[in-house]
Amino acid sequence: MPRSTLTASMLAVVDMGSNSFRLEIGRVEGNQIFRLDTFRETLRLGAGLDAKGKLTADAQRVALACLARFGERLRGFPRSSVRVVATNTFRIASNAATFLPRAESAVGFPIDIITGHEEARLIYLGVAHVLPASDEPRLVVDIGGGSTEFVIGKGLEPRELESLKIGCVGMTQRFFPEGNLDATAFAAAETHARAEIEAIARDFSRGRWTSAYASSGTALALADILEQNGFSAAGITPNGLLRLRKRMVGAGHISRLSLAALKPQRVPVLAGGLAVMAAAMKELDIERINPVGGALRLGALYDLLGRNVDRDIRAATVEQFQTRYRIDPEHAARVAAMAGALYRRAVPALDPAALQRLEWAARLHETGFSVSHIGFHKHGAYILQNADMPGFSAREQADLAWLVLGCRGTLTKLESRLADADFRVRVLALRLAVLFHHARRPIDMPRIAFQCGRAIHLGVSARWLSAHPLTAHLLAKERREWGALGHRWAKR
Repeated sequence: MPRSTLTASMLAVVDMGSNSFRLEIGRVEGNQIFRLDTFRETLRLGAGLDAKGKLTADAQRVALACLARFGERLRGFPRSSVRVVATNTFRIASNAATFLPRAESAVGFPIDIITGHEEARLIYLGVAHVLPASDEPRLVVDIGGGSTEFVIGKGLEPRELESLKIGCVGMTQRFFPEGNLDATAFAAAETHARAEIEAIARDFSRGRWTSAYASSGTALALADILEQNGFSAAGITPNGLLRLRKRMVGAGHISRLSLAALKPQRVPVLAGGLAVMAAAMKELDIERINPVGGALRLGALYDLLGRNVDRDIRAATVEQFQTRYRIDPEHAARVAAMAGALYRRAVPALDPAALQRLEWAARLHETGFSVSHIGFHKHGAYILQNADMPGFSAREQADLAWLVLGCRGTLTKLESRLADADFRVRVLALRLAVLFHHARRPIDMPRIAFQCGRAIHLGVSARWLSAHPLTAHLLAKERREWGALGHRWAKR
């Protein structure tokens, strides 16, 4: 998207949650986003997992139909202006990888399955943009369908992030499967939730924040119910939740529950959401929690805005990793520059996002040195695959990890990935950049001719190679390595 047209542009986010799918479209004016359209469909996909943890055929069918409808609204949007994120149900579904290509085809855009910590970060970013500016530490709790996120932050910066696998859909399904509302089930549900929250209570204790906010649909629904039924004067309070719980137990079954402000789509998951909220307030000693808008979708929109105006949180994450893992930034920059140049030379119509990930992988290829210089590429790949990397999706982290794993050593470990032509070019570009900079100092670069199609064509001045015999030796080994896997290397 051209920078000059950004002020008149639109951004869109699709949130594939465990309870509902939502499409949010915003208009960008300067550094602000103004909401234009919101579409919400309650699918309760979190309840669509079978005993083996697979999304059922019915769950897949309704999800694809919803995504197709969203896709129609998104037609004409540039790829850089849309982000589709999937949360807890897709993190745990054992057949998510096979479902994802069909889902991407339906919506028309790539889908990022984000980690719990990334979900928490985006939630906080959304909430922070709707709250008044303040330096006070704030607690944000977001009860989703499959997980609940806890964040403490100041201003726009999250400081503590956690995601627990307790959500309104999963809790309702586990403790109130038939819709019966009795005191025993509520006690069991709350005890289970408290046991989960107890593990993080020290880091999120009351002394570490001054005000508490809840940003999910569950929280907004609970606040409306408490206030309009006279259970709480304002916001969510422990006493108000207790009064609501007594009313629900008195009804005996969810079908007989009659409450002001209780919307039909919220009825089936209200009991599980109430249990999680009550447990959170008790374990974290919250006297009152205020409902607030924003949350994941708005946070993802602002994160997307940052990517389009050179404030990409992922670039900041790469810099933080270079510091944390004591990576030599000058050496990494030289490797990144050469790897990017080779990729651009070999693929004129390249994918800018793929180039970006290649350069980031080059800047992080020595992450594993913090563990050991022996096999550092393997250690680095493990770290990049499993670490919390703000801004990065699971797919992006996996791509970085594969590139770093392949930056040196044998190619057999990459054999399954080398069928992808674009990955093959990028990993070769990175390997060559690492190889040419083996001395870890600036070099007088030769002119290099480089193509990587059915055959690999690499042309380097014979005079230059004669003056750099070690590099020539390493290039010969590299040629043999590719040849062993059937990739022909032709001289130019």
